[in-house]
Amino acid sequence: MATTFWHDEPSEPTRGFWDSGHKPTLIAAFLYFDFAFMVWVLLGPLAPDIALALALTPAQKGLMVAVPTLAGAALRVVNGLLVDRIGPKRSGAIGQIIVIGGLFSAWALGVNSFAGTLALGVILGFAGASFAIALPLASRWYPPEHQGKAMGLAGMGNSGTVLAALFAPTLAKMFGWNAVLGLACIPLTLVLIVYLALAKDAPGAPAPKRLSEYLEPLKQADAWSLMGFYAVTFGGFVGLAASLPIYFTDRFGLDTVLAGYCTAGCVFAGSMVRPMGGALADRIGGVKTLSVVFAVAAVALAGVGAASRVDAALALFVLAMLALGAGNGAVFQLVPQRFAAEIGVMTGLVGMAGGVGGFYLASSLGLAKQWTGSFQPGFLIFAALSLIALAGLTLVKPRWRARWTTVAGVRI
Repeated sequence: MATTFWHDEPSEPTRGFWDSGHKPTLIAAFLYFDFAFMVWVLLGPLAPDIALALALTPAQKGLMVAVPTLAGAALRVVNGLLVDRIGPKRSGAIGQIIVIGGLFSAWALGVNSFAGTLALGVILGFAGASFAIALPLASRWYPPEHQGKAMGLAGMGNSGTVLAALFAPTLAKMFGWNAVLGLACIPLTLVLIVYLALAKDAPGAPAPKRLSEYLEPLKQADAWSLMGFYAVTFGGFVGLAASLPIYFTDRFGLDTVLAGYCTAGCVFAGSMVRPMGGALADRIGGVKTLSVVFAVAAVALAGVGAASRVDAALALFVLAMLALGAGNGAVFQLVPQRFAAEIGVMTGLVGMAGGVGGFYLASSLGLAKQWTGSFQPGFLIFAALSLIALAGLTLVKPRWRARWTTVAGVRI
C-alpha cells in the first residue's frame, strides 16, 4: 500500500536512530496509539461490572470483550487503504473523532443490553484499527536499519491497555461503569489536539494503487506466514489484556480493582518489551527472536492452565506477556524487510491477523469457561498454537534467509 521511506537523503550506515527520522511524529504516533489502545480494551476491565449489571453468561462476557478486537482487525485493512489515499495523519484524526463520538454517545444514552455492548465494541474497533495508522506514520520517516526500533517505539503505544486496567475499575467503583465511557473522552480529545499539532506525513508518498493491487501480497506465502505469526504474538497479547480482568475475578475471586492491578502488571510487561523485541530483532534477527518467543509463550500459557494460586498464575502471565510483547516487535522488524514496497497494506493485513488472534483467544476462554467450567482448555489450545507457529517458523527460516534481499547490516 505504501512504501517505507524517510526524509531527505538516505541515511548513512553510522547515522543514529534519533537523528534519522522525525521525532515529533514518532511521539505523536505513540500518544495516538497509546490512548486509542486504552479505549480499545476498555470493555475488559469493565467486564465484571457490566456482566453483573446485565446478567451476562461466561460466553457472553468472552464475546463482549472479543468483539472490539475483531472489529479492529477488519477496520485495520480499511485504515490501510485510507493511509495510502489521504495520508496517515488525516486518517488518524478521522478515526479518533469517530471513537470519541461513539464513547460520548454511549455515555449519554447508556448501554443497557448485551446487544448494546456489542455495538459499542464495534465502535471501539476503530480505536484498535489505529495500529494501521500509527506504525506507517512513524516508520515512513526511518531507514531500514532502524525499522525495528521505530515500529517498536510507535507500537509501544499498546501500553495504553495498562491505563485501562489501572484506572477503569477504580473509576467504575467511584462513578459507575457507564460514566467511565464519558470520562475516557477527555484524554482522547487532549491527545487528538497534540496529535494534530505534532504529527507530520513523511514526504514523497507514493501514488495510491488500484484496489486490486492492495491484496497482491496475499498471493505470496510469506505474507500469510507473517500474518500467522502475528496472530499468535499480538493475538495472545491483546486477547489476554482483554480477558485477564475476567479471569482474575472468576478464577480467584479478586475484586475488580485488584484484578485490574494484576492485569496492568501483565500488560505493562508485554508493552514495554515491544521496542526491545524490535531492537533485539535488529541485532540478532527477527527469526531467532521469534523462535525464543514462541517457545517461552507456549510453556507459560500451558503452565497457567494448571496454576492453582494467584501468585503463580500472575508470574506465568507476566512471562507470557514478556515473550508475546517481544514477538510483536520482532514480527514488525521482519515485515519491512520483505514487503518494503507494500508496508501500508502489510501493516493492515498483519495487524488484522493479530486482531483475529485476539478475538479467538478472548472468545475461546469464555466458551471454555461456560462449557467446561474452567479456563484451562482455552490456554492449552493457544499454547499449542504457539508451538505450531514455532514449527512453521522453523520450516520457512531457510527459504527466507536464502531469498530475501536486505540492506547491509539488517538481519532476518
